[in-house]
Amino acid sequence: MSTDRIERETLVNAPVERVWDVLTQAEHIGSWFCDAGADVDLRPGGSITLRWEQHGTAKCRLERVEPPHALSWRWPANDAPDRHGDPAPGQSTLVEFTLEPVADGTRLRVVETGFDALAGRTDEQRERLHDGNVEGWEVQLGRVAEYAQRARV
Repeated sequence: MSTDRIERETLVNAPVERVWDVLTQAEHIGSWFCDAGADVDLRPGGSITLRWEQHGTAKCRLERVEPPHALSWRWPANDAPDRHGDPAPGQSTLVEFTLEPVADGTRLRVVETGFDALAGRTDEQRERLHDGNVEGWEVQLGRVAEYAQRARV
């Protein structure tokens, strides 16, 4: 079993443009992804700051912004020493979203890679980070699908 890559997809009963807005607008991200708000500078090289009551803050760097079909960000691993600054090489993974229109709405796919390149960790630690995000993406994709169906954008 590979622990470097997570791939998940879901069907969202909403148009691509609405799903894009839910993935990229701060007021929406703060509702389905994190519980204490978000800030977004939506451009390649820009940032998304995610805040959780229990988990603190994480700053993500936007890598790819191609409305309304592709978005990627680099974000710090859950155990990174500095989750507030620009995601450091060897301390972050890459998250890629693709949105595809289908008859019933939008096929939303997320791929997260880079666990094997996390520096200063044992294989067991990398596997634990990977497994935690496997579970996390299962939950988050369900939340984004449900939220996008009812969101007013």
